[in-house]
Amino acid sequence: MNTETISKKNGHQLKGFSAEDIGDDHLFTGLETPMKPNAFEMSNTEKKERISILFSEIMDVMGLDLTDDSLQGTPDRVAKMYIEEIFSGLDPRNKPKVALFDNKYQYNQMLVEKNITFYSNCEHHFVPIIGKAHIAYKSSGKVIGLSKLNRIVQYYAKRPQVQERLTNQIANELRTVLETEDVAVIIDAKHLCVSSRGIQDDTSTTVTTYYGGEFNKASKIAELQNYINN
Repeated sequence: MNTETISKKNGHQLKGFSAEDIGDDHLFTGLETPMKPNAFEMSNTEKKERISILFSEIMDVMGLDLTDDSLQGTPDRVAKMYIEEIFSGLDPRNKPKVALFDNKYQYNQMLVEKNITFYSNCEHHFVPIIGKAHIAYKSSGKVIGLSKLNRIVQYYAKRPQVQERLTNQIANELRTVLETEDVAVIIDAKHLCVSSRGIQDDTSTTVTTYYGGEFNKASKIAELQNYINN
């Protein structure tokens, strides 16, 4: 299989920022994950074959010996990991199927699921984002299975991401499936693009929030924070 030569657009600017500035300053271009129109014309098998070849070239350029017993299977392992695991959220076929149920318990207060652990990857450097998501909603007359909240977080996390986008994508999905504006999402995450490279600050974390409907009230935000912190 022939590989394509990837050309770099020298001097490309977005709103006055260079590509390097964008990567370091955490800008992102929109709510939707940037995808090509033909992103799914190639089968997953073909994608894994192509990624394996390209990753072999990367390893070769770095001077690694691909005949070594420990390294020769690495390109295939990376390809499988990219498509089937850490970037599986790019494929809409992996989107969790969500069923709503009548709120027969007549529970009309906020429901909070906190400390949902997720692993994502920074779209600027392809290194991990590791964090916890806290989700809350008030029923509009319907409820969702608790495990589905985790699955929604994991689906959007398993793609190249920016934390602000991840927060809003989860919130928008919850608003849609729960049929309510009363949704809150808080994400607290560590970015390895900050801790393992660049400024190399290993102590800081990033917090992003989305408050919709009743959660825009200061009293509800304080109540939610109390649940999360205790």
